[in-house]
Amino acid sequence: MKFQPDIGTPIPRVDAKEKISGAAAYINDIDMPGMLYAKTLRSKMAHGKIIKRHYPTLPEGYAIIDYRHIPGTNIVKAIYEDWQIFPVDEVRYIGEPILLVVGENKDVIIDILEAIEITYEEMEPQFEWIDSVIHYHYEKKHGSRPFADANRIIEHTYETGYQEQAYIEPQGMIGYLDQDKMTLIGSIQCPYYVKNAVLMALGWENERVRVIQAHVGGAFGGKEEYPSLIACQLAMAVIQVNKPVKLIFEREEDIIASTKRHPAQIAMKAAIDSEGHIMALKVHVGIDAGAVIGLSGVVLSRAMIAATGAYTIENLDVTGDVYRTHSVPTGAFRGFGAPQMMFAIEMFMEHIARNLGKEPLAYRMAYVAKQYDLTATSGTFRDPILMQKMIEEAMKRSRYEEKALQYQNLHRYQGIGMSFFLHGCGFTGSGEATTIKAKVRLRREASGVVHILIAAVDMGQGVRTAMRKLVAHMLEVPIDQVIYDLPDTDCVPDSGPTVASRTMMIVGGLVARAAQRLGMEPQIAVEIEETYHQPSEIQWDEARMQGDAYPAYSWGVNVVEVAVDPVTGEVSVVGAWSVYDVGKAIDTLMVRGQADGGLAQGIAYGYLEVMRHHQGKIQQRNLTDYIIPTAADMPPMETYLFDNPYAYGPYGAKGVGELTLVGGAPAIAKAIEMAIKRQITKIPVTPEMIMELMTHGED
Repeated sequence: MKFQPDIGTPIPRVDAKEKISGAAAYINDIDMPGMLYAKTLRSKMAHGKIIKRHYPTLPEGYAIIDYRHIPGTNIVKAIYEDWQIFPVDEVRYIGEPILLVVGENKDVIIDILEAIEITYEEMEPQFEWIDSVIHYHYEKKHGSRPFADANRIIEHTYETGYQEQAYIEPQGMIGYLDQDKMTLIGSIQCPYYVKNAVLMALGWENERVRVIQAHVGGAFGGKEEYPSLIACQLAMAVIQVNKPVKLIFEREEDIIASTKRHPAQIAMKAAIDSEGHIMALKVHVGIDAGAVIGLSGVVLSRAMIAATGAYTIENLDVTGDVYRTHSVPTGAFRGFGAPQMMFAIEMFMEHIARNLGKEPLAYRMAYVAKQYDLTATSGTFRDPILMQKMIEEAMKRSRYEEKALQYQNLHRYQGIGMSFFLHGCGFTGSGEATTIKAKVRLRREASGVVHILIAAVDMGQGVRTAMRKLVAHMLEVPIDQVIYDLPDTDCVPDSGPTVASRTMMIVGGLVARAAQRLGMEPQIAVEIEETYHQPSEIQWDEARMQGDAYPAYSWGVNVVEVAVDPVTGEVSVVGAWSVYDVGKAIDTLMVRGQADGGLAQGIAYGYLEVMRHHQGKIQQRNLTDYIIPTAADMPPMETYLFDNPYAYGPYGAKGVGELTLVGGAPAIAKAIEMAIKRQITKIPVTPEMIMELMTHGED
């Protein structure tokens, strides 16, 4: 492939041909001699004690695997370790895995599952948000003290619901023993998360567990922590039967049992002075962890850190709680707490302006963050912030002012909404430096072929193409001379998980520095390693949640235009325009692909995707009942990129993947507000909600 002088010039994806042709092997495409199958028996009760287990006599070659087969620790290794691999004497949510049945015939496995009898003593489930298991608090400057001198106090509470990742390929994994080594192949985001979880469950030495990534048919955070649970269960089965075992979820099983986006309730209170200026904000963020805490503490902290969105507010008092309930566990999802908070702060700023009788856009723009402002956690925005120019571009491209004036003054059931937002790139606070400690390697063979050795996973976002392109560009060699195989923990160092908009900025930054050193290395055959070190100016106090929460921020503006049917309440999305600062795009076409997909997910989160539980039982159990957008639901999308290179990112690249989702929900909610002339404080904004608002809602 011809060398391109501009790194951003699009190139074909390196895996396009094998995926389009069907040659790419996803986990369910892989078969092994003598392979058995596993299926899970799940709790049908939200909360209960297991009094008795009756297991039938098993045919030869079949096995039941439960907590008694775990030689190590019966806990899934995660940030907060409270998730049992298999329950011992208590179930805590509908869909909790109690055991596996393993054998060669799937019909026989189902017969065995139906013959198993679990006797429960039902216990009172808790679905109200009263059991706070994690509480955080931080302040900026004078905290809530300005409320004592406020001329006026404005407050609203905002609510968000579940969101299902709806990846194309359900959860799945294969396990087998290679001599005395437990080997797992999976549809996963984080190979080393899986490896470390299995090591703890088995109690084995590091070199006895190997994790290999298969091709991944989408993830969106849903394959961050959850595959560790599957892997631990599967490893126990493999030990018992000493044969390869495949565990693949059906779609309904996946939706019932796997993690979702956290529902949130966010209470916002503003102290307003006599001239209508915001003196301080007081914010409380509550999220529902479901039955397992898992990653919820980190989701909460990211939501709290985003309390002011893309704005600078002088004084803050921010608290947050993780609530445990007897419902399906919630966990990682693209944006990781920020979409909930961005909806709340964007709607609140709009509602403050309207409450004060001020023009909302001008009011909001007066608070947009500028370079050297203090962040919500009293860090500093060190890099240039281009939001003023980005907003102007978005307004021009969408004809926002012209349409807003027209729609606000006419009852035409049309509306246009604009959201401003940012997203912190990388792990929160000191996580990259003290917890992840990412390592990458580049190895050049005598032939000149260069191997990229990292644990970053391509789950559809194109990282295999972007990394190969990056190294080829830096070394000025053909991309075919650069190899980046699917990660295998026996071959690649731990460069950290593929999450948190960190892959290109953090891991790619290390790869770029390694490539730079490799280019200066006189030896042909050589291996170069780079380890992440936090820039010295980035300082973070975890206990007080003070300082620089992220090394860099990406920024965005979304504009969404809608029409609402006044009879049915149905929303049609008419247009969507986006402007992003992602530093420098390593490939502009791939970034636009991320932008289109992210905005579709964000918009759908705001008006389309409904998921609820009744007494702990998920009501939308398949992709017929849980509605995600199709091409017919999305309008043409126009995306514009602003270059604003970040010093430590490769060619100036910052995070992309999560940023493009977090502004969609408030943009469409504002557009619907304008169309129906009613205030919105909850998403998704369904036709039923619209009809209720139009009948009983506030103007």
